[in-house]
Amino acid sequence: MIDANRTPTRGRLASAVADVRLWFAPERLRAEGETPDYRFSLANERTFLAWLRTAMALVGGGFAVDQFLPDTNSALRLAAALTLLAGGAVCAVRALNHWVRCELAMRRGEDLPVSRFPVVLGLAVGVIALVMVGLVAVRWGG
Repeated sequence: MIDANRTPTRGRLASAVADVRLWFAPERLRAEGETPDYRFSLANERTFLAWLRTAMALVGGGFAVDQFLPDTNSALRLAAALTLLAGGAVCAVRALNHWVRCELAMRRGEDLPVSRFPVVLGLAVGVIALVMVGLVAVRWGG
């Protein structure tokens, strides 16, 4: 329901804050709508865990860049490591948010929420991989 006194941005912000509160209150999440078929909830959980594995891989990649490219320009190495570490953190938080939004949609009988995040993450990982290829090539070529 949209309040006529709210701007669209303010409504989205309020919705985001409400979603964050649900992260820490599973009993409130269960109070929403009807319990979906457990298979859908388990599939949602498997997707969440896949996103967490991706987040952990990004964090591990950040540490690997920092440890295994010591001869690389320190500013480049630091930027690459911090980008991977930050990407892992963003991916983990986004996974949690998406899990809650999907669970709410299933309980309410609504369409599942769409997200641009997989596309953004895929493109970012591709770009980071190309940068890593460049860093490794410079290191081995020099």
